[in-house]
Amino acid sequence: MKMKKALGATLTVVLGAGMVLTACGGKDENNGAAGTNTGTNTDSGKSGQVVELDFWTFWGSEQRRPVIEKMIDDFNKSQDKIKVKHTYYPFGDIWTKELAAVAAGNPPDVIINDINATAIRAEKKQNTNIQQYLAKDQSVKDRFFPELWNTVLYKNEAYALPFNTDTRMMFYNKKMFREAGLDPEKFPNTWAELEEAAKKLDKKQGDKYLQMGFSPQYGGFDWGSIAMNFDGGRNWFDKDGKPVINAPAKLEAMNYVLANADRIGQKNLDAFKAEFGSKQANPFIAGKVAIWPNNTTFYTEIRDYGQGLEYGIAPIPELKEGSGHWSIGGGFVIEIPAGAKHPAESYEFMKFMTDTAAQKYWAEKNFDNVANIKAANDPDLVKNPVYKAAVDNMKWTKVFPTPLNAPDFTKLIDPQRDAAILKKIGAKEALDKAQADVENLIKQNTK
Repeated sequence: MKMKKALGATLTVVLGAGMVLTACGGKDENNGAAGTNTGTNTDSGKSGQVVELDFWTFWGSEQRRPVIEKMIDDFNKSQDKIKVKHTYYPFGDIWTKELAAVAAGNPPDVIINDINATAIRAEKKQNTNIQQYLAKDQSVKDRFFPELWNTVLYKNEAYALPFNTDTRMMFYNKKMFREAGLDPEKFPNTWAELEEAAKKLDKKQGDKYLQMGFSPQYGGFDWGSIAMNFDGGRNWFDKDGKPVINAPAKLEAMNYVLANADRIGQKNLDAFKAEFGSKQANPFIAGKVAIWPNNTTFYTEIRDYGQGLEYGIAPIPELKEGSGHWSIGGGFVIEIPAGAKHPAESYEFMKFMTDTAAQKYWAEKNFDNVANIKAANDPDLVKNPVYKAAVDNMKWTKVFPTPLNAPDFTKLIDPQRDAAILKKIGAKEALDKAQADVENLIKQNTK
């Protein structure tokens, strides 16, 4: 089968000025005192003319904190009616503290929150319906990628604005491709082609692997991402909310993962993984693994720690020609917690933070996929071939809101996946068991 040309020309890593790592769906570094706030503290007692807002984020690192605070400062300078201060809490604490503040009747005015659970928070009355403000600003929703806009809706009304997102692609070592007799300008188009290329990229000394071509157990996604891809972009539930965990395409995906493990040996996979590290010791950067799926923000690790590494980036393979290079995305929204005292002013701040100028600034400083379409396609940003590839990949990227009647469903799937990998049960039995468990969870939650 003819392989499609990978996105982007040969990329010899060059430091991009001002761009630093930010994993959209990941944690921020714990840098700075938790609960500290910065920004302008203004006395709002002067005839009530100035409203002060408290904005909570988990962006406290030396890279991201200055960026978010510059955006806040720009908003404060843009008008004289609202002043925003920034409060930082670590990723593991912020939402627990927010729920406690909501329960106590003293929530922050605005917060950054998980994109996938927006509707769940709306159902639980933990965030604020902003439809009345959008009714006066009907063009605001057109700023965003439609896939992201859909995540902020509950009963067809908006409870947040999308802020940023991510997408997963395949990074590959072009030098290794050449050494294996593969075309470094063409990445395997299908999963079958990828497995054949991976075999050529493996290097062994006796029974010990010195270099591995590819394993679906390595990198920035797991077999669930492959299952969605194999099933034409459909995740664990169909359009009517019915679980489809044991669908034939999901079983095919599981069998692909297991076949790869059988070929390499699960013990070999585990032993090789035990040697992995971060930064220069990342297995892709260190030249131990030739193909590495990850969020496109992984580019910044290569830039900072893999100088001289010749690599390419390509979409995730498709099951067969024309079935789609489907990828899973995540991200965050900006929203007003339930009970916030100044929702109208908070909405004005949210609107500023998701407008083109602010979103472009966030993107260029953090090398992050942003929710604003115009900002994402800014000419200054798409000059970088990896960033352009990430934006182009949004057409294949799906974001899946957490089901209202099965919020913890992955806890029922993952153990069955692990049991199949460890060969305690067969793949079909594992998926049938997970399907039954999730169906039972839904029944319990709909009584």
